[in-house]
Amino acid sequence: MSSTSPVAPVGAEPTEPYTVGLAPGVTAFVQPDGGWCLNNAGVVTDGGRTALIDTAATERRARLLRDAVTGAGAPLPSTIVNTHHHGDHTYGNCVFPEATVVGHRECRRETLAAGLQLHGIWPWVEYGDVRITPAEVTYTDSLSLHVGDTEVELIHPGPAHTTGDTIAWLPQHRVVFTGDLVFNGGTPFLLMGSLEGSLRSLEVLRGLGAETVVPGHGPVTDAGVYDVIERYLRWLQELARAEHAAGRTPLEAARRADLGEFAQLRESERLVANLHRAYAELEGDRPLAAPLDMPAVIADMTTMNGGRPMTCHA
Repeated sequence: MSSTSPVAPVGAEPTEPYTVGLAPGVTAFVQPDGGWCLNNAGVVTDGGRTALIDTAATERRARLLRDAVTGAGAPLPSTIVNTHHHGDHTYGNCVFPEATVVGHRECRRETLAAGLQLHGIWPWVEYGDVRITPAEVTYTDSLSLHVGDTEVELIHPGPAHTTGDTIAWLPQHRVVFTGDLVFNGGTPFLLMGSLEGSLRSLEVLRGLGAETVVPGHGPVTDAGVYDVIERYLRWLQELARAEHAAGRTPLEAARRADLGEFAQLRESERLVANLHRAYAELEGDRPLAAPLDMPAVIADMTTMNGGRPMTCHA
């Protein structure tokens, strides 16, 4: 597969999907600009076997990923690891019928519960012939996957971006695939997860000592991205405490907020969704990562987006 620099600045990447060679047999499939539904995937090939880490939001994009694998002369994947249940990471599973899908137990449950979730949010997108394909092999805390001689450690950090997140860590190569625990250049998104859990997940990630970080969205980077995410989460935490104490709604709080250094992050409308989650944790009257009122939160995000639906480029 083709290779570019393993650390590409936001805004400098191409506009079409591209591959980044990270280590022998390890490649990132990056979909610019990393906005809504433009996620990254990983390809690990060793010993005549291939594993994917996530797929894509549409049949067409998943086939581009499939073409990237075969075009590089790698075997078709026998395994797919899903980092969480969201459709941009799982819809494309069905394009790889030869593969066994692996994920956290909650990832399987949420994939089945959500169904064609993206269709309901962006019904105009041409998703193609998408069939929900949940994890067939599940785990709870950690699981070791071996692709030839390459070990892929699957680690569940607890509820963070969702209830069923998976970190895929390649210790031999010091490469980590974070799923949506990390957005590089995009606003974090906690609606279906936890603010407290997201902060804890950063400690898990730091503890691995990765040299190369493949975020769920945005260019491949390094561990410095964790600092940006933590600053945002700490800022969000303080904003939520102050605005909740003042009796303001999440939407009122989001409209008043001074984004400061975070104004450069894409999808700023996610702030109001994150405040809904932060408020729920402050109120403490429901289990961690319990479902929120999705239609109400999406309506607030639409308001924050100038009354327009969030932009999906898939």
